[in-house]
Amino acid sequence: MKWLRSMIKRKVIWLSLTMVVVSLSCFLLLVQHEAHSGLLLSPPGELTASTQEEPLSYSPVLSWSKDTEAVYYEIEFFTAKPLMLSSTSDSDDAIFRSYAIFQNHYNPPLEKFASIYLGKQPLYWRVRAMDFNGNPCTPFSELAELWTSAEVEPQKAPVPLTNYNSGRGSVLLYPVYHWIPLSSVTGGYEIELYAGNPDTQRDAVLLDTLHSDVAEFYDPNPRYNDRDLYWRVRGLDQEGNASTRWSLPTRIRTAPADNWQVAVLGDSISHGGGHYSYGPEDFEFSWLASLDFDVINLSESGDTVQMTLNRFDRDVVPFHPQYLLIMTGTNSLRAGEEPEVVIESLKEMQRRCRQHGIRPILLTLPAVNPDNIQHVFKEETADDWYDRFSKVNAFIRTQVHIDVAAAFDCPERVLPTVYALDGLHPDVMGKRLMGRAVNAAWPQAKAQADKEWENDHGRENP
Repeated sequence: MKWLRSMIKRKVIWLSLTMVVVSLSCFLLLVQHEAHSGLLLSPPGELTASTQEEPLSYSPVLSWSKDTEAVYYEIEFFTAKPLMLSSTSDSDDAIFRSYAIFQNHYNPPLEKFASIYLGKQPLYWRVRAMDFNGNPCTPFSELAELWTSAEVEPQKAPVPLTNYNSGRGSVLLYPVYHWIPLSSVTGGYEIELYAGNPDTQRDAVLLDTLHSDVAEFYDPNPRYNDRDLYWRVRGLDQEGNASTRWSLPTRIRTAPADNWQVAVLGDSISHGGGHYSYGPEDFEFSWLASLDFDVINLSESGDTVQMTLNRFDRDVVPFHPQYLLIMTGTNSLRAGEEPEVVIESLKEMQRRCRQHGIRPILLTLPAVNPDNIQHVFKEETADDWYDRFSKVNAFIRTQVHIDVAAAFDCPERVLPTVYALDGLHPDVMGKRLMGRAVNAAWPQAKAQADKEWENDHGRENP
């Protein structure tokens, strides 16, 4: 019987070694596959931490590092650490997965998919960035533990994400309100705008009440006041009743009394945003944030050249800047408007500037990419758009101007995708190129605007 026990022992050892080799081989194949997956960007980091000693609530806000190459994020939750977990593929072990995350924050509905685990054991979660076509652009992050406790107060109000008046390019005449949505909200959101802080100032005045179905709202009205403005937001139920508390009021200051010397007037290219998911409140996507001098942003998304002209007296004159950088006409030309109409509108803006003691500086219009515009926005572009843009830019180059269009290398005459995912709004790199072009040309353009001003006034006052 001794020989039998010895033989069984050898077989057990052999089987164990075989399993180890197989597991190691599978692991190496997995690593090799992921090394060749083409995901060169780093996975999200800085994931919200929790421990058994410092748990989160049953309705926490989870956050991670912002990735400006992401269009949205995918997140997975687990009840235990899987034995084999690919960093480049969805896992069948996940108990919940969400793709509808368009910011680097998420309030998961834990009580809907993990109620039996809350307060008893940790959950685990990970997140990755996705591109516009639904492909991952980063690997998944490392698994993070999610400890919860009923003793921690849940998130009971949306969290504002805007950070206006925080640096160059962060003062907007047309603000965008942006916040972290709560998974419990079913009926949209209500926004209140005040002159003064409604939480601390008794004389705060309610200026407007706005509504949004999603966690972002582009204000269609110019918001300026010599008093600080504040906005706050709360969630609603399906009957329109409040279902959350008000958020903390968030400050906005856009005041003519601040004596702005330089202003920018234009459409969404100057208002800010890009890469499909980012708006003017994401200052990485603003070329104004790269400037070496302070400016106020008077641009509005969606403007045609006629719309920019129509709001000139209302939006520009109250601020009376010394210099006005004007870049508008892209939306008109790509929709088939005649170049002469755009040129005449620009001339009228120049005339109004001089009438009000403002020195105009025109900016050339960067190229667009019709295929990408169609892919992302499902919008057609005029077949002869390049010729239309060229005629307008040729006129602009005869005026006091800054040639931001020349900052882009467009070998095929279209704006390369590397500069603008959607073919229209330059992304972070593109916006930085624009800002640098303006910085480099600013001393000369400013001097030319001053000289033009002096010559005009010399003729008026011989």
